[in-house]
Amino acid sequence: MKKIAIYGKGGIGKSTTTSNVAAALSTLGYKVMQIGCDPKADSVKNLMNGHKIPTVLDCLRSGKEIKLEDIVFKGFGGVLCVEAGGPTPGIGCAGRGIITAFEKLEELSAYEKYQPDIVLYDVLGDVVCGGFAMPIRQGYADEVFIVTSGEMMALYAAANIAQAIKNFGSRGYAKYSGVILNARNVDDEVQVVKKALVEIGGEIIQIIPRDAIIQKAENMGKTVIEAFPESEMAQYYFELARKIAVAHCGGVAC
Repeated sequence: MKKIAIYGKGGIGKSTTTSNVAAALSTLGYKVMQIGCDPKADSVKNLMNGHKIPTVLDCLRSGKEIKLEDIVFKGFGGVLCVEAGGPTPGIGCAGRGIITAFEKLEELSAYEKYQPDIVLYDVLGDVVCGGFAMPIRQGYADEVFIVTSGEMMALYAAANIAQAIKNFGSRGYAKYSGVILNARNVDDEVQVVKKALVEIGGEIIQIIPRDAIIQKAENMGKTVIEAFPESEMAQYYFELARKIAVAHCGGVAC
């Protein structure tokens, strides 16, 4: 089982990227689990036909005994979908909520029961502390990819995330595997990102062009992979998924 965290600042497109990669990997024959680690709890909705699912924290707040079936749902292609959720607005800490959700998944032996080939964590990366750093510091993820654009704030967040990974790297935790450029049509965007990576470190693993078909698919409550599997955009996500799959198989195709 390979566990991969996909980080990025809010609004950069990490959930879109993660869900399309999950859909592509499932289409390629892998058993995938996607865990949303954002208080908005909208990471997997495009795998669930546009519907939000009950979050782990919502279920915990209900006071009822929780079973895996209450928090793990099958989406497109059989992708196992989980949303950590967040605290009641104005009360509690979102980072602590992620920690609680992870602990509940372990308590219920989710990984042992479902035995996914690849687990994808979709993690908000504006502030890399507390629960938001858990996939890195607790050794949950084997690798971390950062979604960025050529915009200043996205690159600033990417630098912070990369630094956090380095801070924990000596302890044998998650490895920084590079950035996914989710293009925003910034002038000379590829060169801007490459220049920033001289300082941040790493390389561009995949470029995802800006295309209206992504929004069209999301308006349908679907990923591009489900809605437009033969489109050019779908092929970009398949290419990224294959790169992740090769990493999962130890550097060889499988």
